[in-house]
Amino acid sequence: MALTTAAAGLAAATLGAMYADAKFLIRHDLYSGSLAAVSTAAQKFTEERMRDNRMLVYHNFEHWASNPQTASILFLIFENRTYTYKQFFDQIGRIGNWLIEELGIKKHEIVAIDGGNTPEYLMLWFGLESIGACPAFINCNLTKDPLIHSVKLCESRYLISDTDVRSLVDPCRDQLEAANCKIIYFNQALFESFQSDNTYTTVPPADRRTGILPTDTSGLIYTSGTTGLPKGTIMLRGRELNVGRGTSLYLALSQRSKTRRDKGPDRMYTCLPLYHGAAHGLCITPSVHAGTTVVLSRKFSHRTLWPEIHASQSNILQYVGELCRYLINAPPRPDALDTTHQLHMAWGNGMRPDVWEPFRQRFHIPVINELYAATDGLGGTFNHNAGPFGVNAIGKRGLIWHYFNSANEKRIRMDIDTEEIARNPHGFATEVSPGEPGQVVHRLVDPTLKEYYFKGYYNNPSASSKRWIPDLFEKGDMWFLSGDMQRQLPDGTVYFVDRLGDTFRWKSENVSTNEVADVFGRHTHIAETNVVGVQIPHADGRCGLAACVLAEGVSEENVDWAGLARYAVEMLPRYAVPIFVRVMKQLDYTGTFKIQKGKLKAQGVDPGKRVGEEARDSMYWLPMGASAYVPFRQKEWEELKAGRVKL
Repeated sequence: MALTTAAAGLAAATLGAMYADAKFLIRHDLYSGSLAAVSTAAQKFTEERMRDNRMLVYHNFEHWASNPQTASILFLIFENRTYTYKQFFDQIGRIGNWLIEELGIKKHEIVAIDGGNTPEYLMLWFGLESIGACPAFINCNLTKDPLIHSVKLCESRYLISDTDVRSLVDPCRDQLEAANCKIIYFNQALFESFQSDNTYTTVPPADRRTGILPTDTSGLIYTSGTTGLPKGTIMLRGRELNVGRGTSLYLALSQRSKTRRDKGPDRMYTCLPLYHGAAHGLCITPSVHAGTTVVLSRKFSHRTLWPEIHASQSNILQYVGELCRYLINAPPRPDALDTTHQLHMAWGNGMRPDVWEPFRQRFHIPVINELYAATDGLGGTFNHNAGPFGVNAIGKRGLIWHYFNSANEKRIRMDIDTEEIARNPHGFATEVSPGEPGQVVHRLVDPTLKEYYFKGYYNNPSASSKRWIPDLFEKGDMWFLSGDMQRQLPDGTVYFVDRLGDTFRWKSENVSTNEVADVFGRHTHIAETNVVGVQIPHADGRCGLAACVLAEGVSEENVDWAGLARYAVEMLPRYAVPIFVRVMKQLDYTGTFKIQKGKLKAQGVDPGKRVGEEARDSMYWLPMGASAYVPFRQKEWEELKAGRVKL
């Protein structure tokens, strides 16, 4: 009887624990870690690395390469090439010495690098690290004004560029050289020659890697912003190390994988660009911290992704939302490589609600690990999702998280039209109610430590200062503005709503509306332009809509629509070219002469949402493969809604 009673008590306790866990997300909070716990561990880790003069990601390579038991572990798989940690470590050392001896690169110097996904690009990145220099990661799709601006912004003496993007770089040579920046091209043959003829030693001078502080600049990652041209987000040594460490722990990356059949190291596949923060901080640095394997693809293609994943025996796929939609829209493979892989997790951001479960079910990937974070942000959310609860969420927040963190992260009410903070009668911000969208803000407990968390944008103090706002909830406080809208439901799930300001995401890239408007405004047929990102059926992110007022004396009939398309494609990265052009008689402005974007976004390209005089506005679009903007009417809208047209 006593045994039966004990068993019943144990069962009741177990059911009670399961109920508490489900209701308050206890295991999720412990799995993800609280902000307070993460900060304490990060501080201890940073202090240890600084004391040992090991403040570089390079030192993680050194650790694995110098240990006979780990030196032969594969670090990189790329097409038909592989590199162990020892082989890669030796090569980045040679490149470091080349940078010193041939180019005279100094400690702490910022050096612009440009190129697509290759082992050589990674070698150059960490070769610069090996001598204490700082890469400025240039978007390899840029040319002309955006490229020139990005290079001049970081004041680099060199643009070290892959020969693969020479056609984009060479047209900028005169202007770059006039700014005292010399172009140096690299390729596989050049770097392999360093190894074959033993031109350079494998270990650069040790003094290049000593005395590094957590607040020292580790590099620049560029992002679009309200200024219209790319801004260089300053990455810090301490933060870069801790992002790699924290991500590797969160993902439980291991040299003895629990999910790979041979129990070898975890292998993370990425086809995201290395110049971007996602591949940089969520794949490369955590894999190096854990001593696991990166499987690198040259670029995304649904034709090559599954063969590469299958051949490499990858067990983690890094994604962005658009990538997942392309994959489920592709027909099933007759060779079944898309279902007979070893993937147990898809890890990334931007998985759309209509893609989430179809992606999981079709490709037999049990865990969708969605996150929200930003290169130029402070906070992050995580959703390790293996079941129905939390589908489509960017994060989960339970009882433990709220106990430690709710005072330091809030969502505030915004004015939708002006995109400014809605103030209460006392002049302070107001928290939104559960389920209501609000901009995410993060509190800085000690305002004197701002630069330890966000050092700002390089050579752009104005844009940097706009991310901080004092006296938000009370006099004397200091908060960081994320620029993003989220909502949190009473059950603790968190959902992304929208991106504030003048940027939107399309084709996995940030697009600056001001940059596009400036380009369109320079066309002789256009007087004014208002550019927004609009939601489109069956597409992730937002695509570009340019609302234009034609120049004096120019009518729709004599606009050169083919010439406008050629001009846009020539002057802008392809992902930034507006798909839609709306011809308006006049643009809308606020009472303080700020251009109105809210109504234009809300109307989008649905003809039924334009009423009154606005219904007379003409809409044009640039369909996939077209060479000219052509009329977009109700018929085209119905085809787009039905999914018969792809963008």
